[in-house]
Formats: sequence, C-alpha cells, structure tokens
Amino acid sequence: MRVAIIPARGGSKRIPQKNSKLFCGQPMLAYPIQMALKSGCFDRVLVSTDDTEIAAIAREYGAEVLALRPAALADDHTGTSAVVRYELQRLQQQGVTIEYCCCIYATTPLLSAELLMQAWQLLQAEASLNYVFSAARFSFPIQRALIKTEQGVAAFDPSSIGKRSQDLTPAYHDAGQFYFGRADAWLKSAPVFAAHSQMLVLPDHLVQDIDTMDDWQRAELLYKILQQESVIK
Repeated sequence: MRVAIIPARGGSKRIPQKNSKLFCGQPMLAYPIQMALKSGCFDRVLVSTDDTEIAAIAREYGAEVLALRPAALADDHTGTSAVVRYELQRLQQQGVTIEYCCCIYATTPLLSAELLMQAWQLLQAEASLNYVFSAARFSFPIQRALIKTEQGVAAFDPSSIGKRSQDLTPAYHDAGQFYFGRADAWLKSAPVFAAHSQMLVLPDHLVQDIDTMDDWQRAELLYKILQQESVIK
C-alpha cells in the first residue's frame, strides 16, 4: 500500500492557524489533500493533526484522520520524521502493510499532482533509492556569500569569492513540499538527505516557503498566475 501523510498541527505562532486559514478561497490544507488525491499515487491520504478544526477540514476534502495526534508530538520541537513514524506505526497496528509513504507538507499550495507522479516514477525506477524529495537551486552561488564582521564585511569562502559563477558547483536546497520514500526507510529513521536519495528539482516559480504574511501574499500571487496560465493553455 502507498500512503500520503500530511502533518498539520494546530499551533502556528507567525501565521496563526495557517493550516486552516483561507488561501485564495480554500483552507490552506485543502491544496495538498486535493493534489495527493488527484495524483493517483496513493491508496490512502492521511492528515496527522492535534486540532479538531483541522481534522474536520481534512475529512471535508477527502482525507482521513486516524485520531488526534498527542500533544507530545505537536509542539515546536517535534520533527516531521517522528510524526510520520507515529502514523505509520498506528497503521501497522491496524494490520495495514505499507510499502511507500509520502510526507507532504500542509502549506504547499503550489504543489501539483504531476510533481508527485514524477517523484513516484523516480522512486520506482531505482531500487537503491530510499527517498525522492522536492528541491530548488540557489539562485546565487553560495560559495560567494558574504558575512558581517566587527571590521565590516568578509567573504564566507575567501577561496571562491573571486571565481566566476559558472566555475562554481551548483548548490540546492530543500523545497519543503514533499518527501516520497519507502516505508521501511521512514520507520528505520533513515536520513532523507543522503546518498540513497534523489532530488526532484523544481523551477523557482513553484517554490515558496510560507512563514510570514509577506510569504503568504507572494504565494497567493504565484498561485493566481499559475491558475491563469493553466486556463490560457
């Protein structure tokens, strides 16, 4: 069985209730649920939450909620992997056999079903892979970063500061949308960022962290543009 798990706790300090807050007319949580269902990659789509309002939204849009997550797994210090393991173990206790699990973040309105399908195809194609996750390329060479010092400014990497951009190794970062992996890798706490993983590199216009209201407004603008383009096509 293939499952999608969407962690969506109720607490959020910078954007209060951001998982249930309306984004372009729908609760934020609705978007990853809809894309997971549309992708056809999953037998079950689950939302892991400690919040009754979020649980109701999840069920309204077609996801399952096994039971509310305990408070110990819903604080600011709980990692995503711990939540995924917890939900997988609960499924196993019900006698469910899971082969693949995709963790999808709740604040991913720019996610598409096509990206999930691409990740699934990559994971299937290589038996040595444990995970495929979304990533993006840094727009500026990180080797030429600058730092503030007491004297003024210094190069983060003095050996690279004078090099041409094209001569430096491209660097990437986690895009924070999804992590499609083998269930046993999740259960064994195998690290995602390792040799047994592969990046699905996304274009810049599909990548937006949503931690502040400025982030939120930019994401809404990107979403509206993408929707207009899909109508034109």
